[in-house]
Amino acid sequence: MKYLIIGTGGVGGSIAGFLALAGKDVTCIARGKHLEAIRRNGLHLKSDLKGEHFLPVGVYTSEEFNGKADVIFVCVKGYSIDSIKDVLERASTPDTLVIPILNVYGTGLRIGHLVPNVNVLDGCIYIVGFVSGEGEITQMGNIFRMVFGARPEQGIAHERLNTIASELRACGIKVDVSDDINRDTFIKWAFISAMACTGAYHNVPMGEVQHEGEIRNTFIGLSRESAAIGRKLGVDYPEDPITYNLKVVDKLDPHSTASMQKDIARGHESEIQGLLLDMIKLGKQLDVEMPTYNYVLEKLKTFL
Repeated sequence: MKYLIIGTGGVGGSIAGFLALAGKDVTCIARGKHLEAIRRNGLHLKSDLKGEHFLPVGVYTSEEFNGKADVIFVCVKGYSIDSIKDVLERASTPDTLVIPILNVYGTGLRIGHLVPNVNVLDGCIYIVGFVSGEGEITQMGNIFRMVFGARPEQGIAHERLNTIASELRACGIKVDVSDDINRDTFIKWAFISAMACTGAYHNVPMGEVQHEGEIRNTFIGLSRESAAIGRKLGVDYPEDPITYNLKVVDKLDPHSTASMQKDIARGHESEIQGLLLDMIKLGKQLDVEMPTYNYVLEKLKTFL
């Protein structure tokens, strides 16, 4: 299969690196000095799971790419989705499957409305990955888990999804094909929202969330409020969502931070809309009390 990665940041670059290491046919979409460095030296992967490698991969701007792909991973930030419409349409065939790997809930439907003739699934990922230099991707820690699936109305054969999952597992990525992708993407959104908002509010790495005290209590409060939203939406939690969020955050590298937190600290555009404001908006619509989210907003609204 031919794989295309749209957005070669920490997530997309890690997926591309693991695919390339396993000898898969993978092409990347990138831009600027990051793209130039990958063309010059290859994709520089620094991975706690795979070691350090310089990997020759095809890399193009979205405007340059004119090939076709069997599987497209969309790994851009939520605020960049509208910009990828043209490349998605050019790169897709009637059999192409697009798997969005974003932090924000409802992304698959949003992209599907943007490109209605393309098969857009839904997905999410658990990983600490970031751009650590021009052309350089760092994958930190032992967690690299991807979940994807089709919505019931899409009628995508389960065998097709399992074929992709098997290839990814052979590359060293833990993969689950979801039987309820709406549930799984909401659970991921709720986790990353609590993680990113806690880290940005207190300006700390995840190690500070892993100890009892005020910072961990902020994370628990955010997790409790998003769990209440999920229950109002009919999310069928396989285990207590607060316990689950704590279990995941406690497995993260203590030095890690969420990308939203990094972007805010650098003065860059961030996912604060999707991870903070959209959660609060949904809570209001569902009449869920959100005191923790609202006091986080009071501090972070200066970054809007």
